[in-house]
Amino acid sequence: MANPLLAFWSTLLGRDEDRPARRRGRQAAAASAAQASATVFLVMRRMRAPLIVLIVIFAVSVLGLTLIPGQDAAGRPWRMGFFDAFYVMTYTASTIGFGEIPYPFTYNQRMWVTIVIYLTVIGWAYAIGSLLALLQDRAFRHALALQHFRRKVNRLREPFLILAGYGRTGELLGHSFDALGRRFVVLDANEDRIDDLELGSYHADVPALVADARDPGLLCVAGLTHPSCEAVLALTDDEETNLAVVMAAALLRPDLPVIARTTSRVLVERMQAFGDPTVVNPFDCFGDHLRIALKAPASYQLMTWLESGPGAELPVRGRPPREGAWVVCGYGRLGRQITADLRVEGTQVTPIDPRASADEDADVVVGDGSDPRVLSRVDLHSAVGFVAGTDSDTTNLSLVAAARRANPGLFVAARQNRSASAALFAAMEIDALLVPTDVIAREVYAQLSTPLLWRFLREMPAKGEAWAAALIDRLTSLCGTQLHTMWKVHLTPKEAPALSGWLASGQLCLADLMRSPNNRDEPLPAVALIVLRGEGCTLAPDGDFVLVTGDEVLFAGWSAARRALDTTLLVDAVREYVLTGRRVPESWIWRKLIRAST
Repeated sequence: MANPLLAFWSTLLGRDEDRPARRRGRQAAAASAAQASATVFLVMRRMRAPLIVLIVIFAVSVLGLTLIPGQDAAGRPWRMGFFDAFYVMTYTASTIGFGEIPYPFTYNQRMWVTIVIYLTVIGWAYAIGSLLALLQDRAFRHALALQHFRRKVNRLREPFLILAGYGRTGELLGHSFDALGRRFVVLDANEDRIDDLELGSYHADVPALVADARDPGLLCVAGLTHPSCEAVLALTDDEETNLAVVMAAALLRPDLPVIARTTSRVLVERMQAFGDPTVVNPFDCFGDHLRIALKAPASYQLMTWLESGPGAELPVRGRPPREGAWVVCGYGRLGRQITADLRVEGTQVTPIDPRASADEDADVVVGDGSDPRVLSRVDLHSAVGFVAGTDSDTTNLSLVAAARRANPGLFVAARQNRSASAALFAAMEIDALLVPTDVIAREVYAQLSTPLLWRFLREMPAKGEAWAAALIDRLTSLCGTQLHTMWKVHLTPKEAPALSGWLASGQLCLADLMRSPNNRDEPLPAVALIVLRGEGCTLAPDGDFVLVTGDEVLFAGWSAARRALDTTLLVDAVREYVLTGRRVPESWIWRKLIRAST
């Protein structure tokens, strides 16, 4: 039941003619707040009859005690007042029991109290039974959870993300953002997923609600109109729901970044009709990554490593075939994308699919790829690559086994649809494995963890294979084979006050800045991945690169290097030693003593 007062405020706020987007957001927020406040009205409606029964029993009991005459200590007639009757019924009806006051009851009074005791027991049983039934009611529990969820979201003061969908992708992103100290709010229609989230080991409390993300009101309850909301992620398994989230965000908060997952090109176009959302298609990403892996294994190795986030080990650099024919089993959306990507590179591709038609592609082989008779129609012995890309994990595993039996030297790429099948695919030692949820999680993490990382990953493939191999060697020599942390430094007077003079002089080189505050002859265990200056950028600059005010630098390295660099940016004495080698006293006392001695 909607709150009339909140409905009035929503109507009043709807008269803001100057800001239509904000007006719509406020209207949706007011409507959602009214929905969240329905708990009180639901309790009042369901408990109305039991409460009336208890009140009537109590009132009749009090009235009876005042009308039935008693006796005082001298045996004179005495009538109990309303206050005394109310006091007696208070401890009697609540089953506490105290005694007969102010005088012992007569038999008439005791008979009335006996009747009242049985009436109150019946009334309490009715009320408690109704309350227990209310607590088990799904609508009440949902309203209570909605009210609790709304309060937790409203108390958020730091920037947060909205995750619509907490499947495997949402879980991976949740733990990654939690490790970075980023807050997020979750909506998911699956109650089991929300239960898993509440049992998860997160550093901060995660507001979560079992709800349909297609409802704009619930999105507003989740913080869509909250001033601290910084992005919306539409990651549900239902692509129509993702489209609805994109629509709601574009109409209610057009200034808010939105990232959505989909595998349909039609839905991509429909999403792009609403603003400029970032659409992540795991099949497109895998096709692009496969092309990079075939042409530039070192670039693919570096990309995969950086996208995996802090704590990731350097993946093994593959040795994919550069030339030769490929066979693709499963000519659905993934198969078509991979076939198109490979043919762009001039590779001969033969698709196999039982549901495909030869009219679509003259080279397609119609049939079940796991059938040896169908595979015999394809020259696997002369092929160099094989893709098992159906939507069934058991089919993909059997396809891989059959292909390797025909040609053990094949480079095999496969699609894993269910996380439960991870152990089986790991045992098969697939050369290139597509896990759509992991691909989406890595892409979204790269875009939201820091925009500089996303810019670096987009610009990196054009630098070439030798450049990527050299950068990997620099990273591993300074930081080892584990990616410890990545962070951004903005060289401004506010964030780097100790460097203001040096930046203005145009004499600050990157190599000088990356010296250790403990021993300036030793470099910090970190590498600058990209320097953003205005609209331009420089990838992996060398030590002679001159830094200026306003530069944004993305570093990768040890956490100790980050702390040391922060000290150089903030403390004048540390900066002086790092850049010039001179040791300057830090405290006022030491400066006075040095002046006195000289």
